[in-house]
Amino acid sequence: MLPKYEYGDAVRVIRNVRNDGTFPGEPTGRLLIRRGSVGYVRDVGTFLQDQLVYSVDFFEQGIMVGCREPELQLADDPWIPTRFEFRDKVTPKVPLGIDGEVVAAAGDPGEIEQVLRDHPSGPAYHVRFSGRTLLVPESALDFIGNDDQESV
Repeated sequence: MLPKYEYGDAVRVIRNVRNDGTFPGEPTGRLLIRRGSVGYVRDVGTFLQDQLVYSVDFFEQGIMVGCREPELQLADDPWIPTRFEFRDKVTPKVPLGIDGEVVAAAGDPGEIEQVLRDHPSGPAYHVRFSGRTLLVPESALDFIGNDDQESV
């Protein structure tokens, strides 16, 4: 298990980092680092002997947090901002169907399972609606309640 990133590498966190209960002085669930922020690798360790964890120092925020490899990309790699992220609660703006059958109507609740930033037609998502996972473009989704919020 070789690390992808080395000491001093500039990396970008690709999803919001919240306190999972291991960051002292902040309540569990509190947003620590917003997705898209750039920090620098300070150390590499392992968790449960099968996951690499990077200590990343976010100078601008004045905070150092642990990030798993799938949560990071090199800071110089293209960054495509997205409106939604993993576990956001969403609803389709229009009915979504498969072979003419409506699977999710406008207003039905769904949850983002995966963010696809590099989808050929622009940001898209795997969204779970009533036990089915659909590939949905960003333009076809809205937050539950349609209050025009941005994910934090």
